[in-house]
Amino acid sequence: MKILTHIPAFLKNKYLISFAAFCVVILFLDKNDFFTQQERRKELRELNQSKAYYTEQIATEKKELEALRNNPATLEKYAREKYLMKKDGEDIFLVSEKPDKTKN
Repeated sequence: MKILTHIPAFLKNKYLISFAAFCVVILFLDKNDFFTQQERRKELRELNQSKAYYTEQIATEKKELEALRNNPATLEKYAREKYLMKKDGEDIFLVSEKPDKTKN
């Protein structure tokens, strides 16, 4: 029984021991532990950023589609740029951009 006399009084408190055990389970042992929650918050932030990006892209594409439906000049410009279409008697010259190999 000498062993129990050397234990400080606050460590004999059953409520403190229960609270400490609860914290250990919540922080490390639970399937929804603290570290898993942090990873999920990070993933949620990334998904919200990609959602904002794709929402913006959809709005841009809708504007472009509406312009293509209503404006023949825009439709012609789109066909010339994307599909290299031309009118009779015209020549198309393609200029490719080569990367600069002289980087310092």
